[in-house]
Amino acid sequence: MKPTILILSLLLALTGCNTQKPTHKETVTAYYKAFDSGNFNKIKEVANDSLTIVSGDFVVPYNHASLYAMFKWDSIFKSSYEIIELEEKGNEVIAIIGQKNLRNAFLENNPLEYQVKISFSSNKISKIEDLDYEGPDWNIWQTKRDTLVSWVKVNHPELDGFVNDMTMNGAMNYLKAIELYEVENKVQ
Repeated sequence: MKPTILILSLLLALTGCNTQKPTHKETVTAYYKAFDSGNFNKIKEVANDSLTIVSGDFVVPYNHASLYAMFKWDSIFKSSYEIIELEEKGNEVIAIIGQKNLRNAFLENNPLEYQVKISFSSNKISKIEDLDYEGPDWNIWQTKRDTLVSWVKVNHPELDGFVNDMTMNGAMNYLKAIELYEVENKVQ
């Protein structure tokens, strides 16, 4: 009996030593695949307990609870993500991401392609920083958004504020505003 336990213990120890940590590229791939498939548990596995997202002048720190709220907001728009390019540079990954969703479609920039720099702490994603956007027409984006916001204030004031409401309810109101606008203005 003792030799069996000794052999099993040795096998378990050797197997445990052979597990490799995923590369940073694999971690980034897992993160975006999890967003794409709606698997928040997988996002939690690869995201640090403290994750900062930087977009322009906006610096937003997230913990897992607030990241889940953002995940729910994003999922309402039926977002899909495609990794177009990944390049590992030391403790960072530079990636080009393509994002399609219902909001981007309405704003006539679908897919929205952007470059991010992803940093790591303890082999988990700790910071995602927008670097550049690949070809969006911000004039169309802003015009479509501002037209929708103005139209909602006049025609459906109960939905006003949707554009800055980053909750799941805000996203649902955003989609409702788009739907009402398109139906009432016969937008194809």
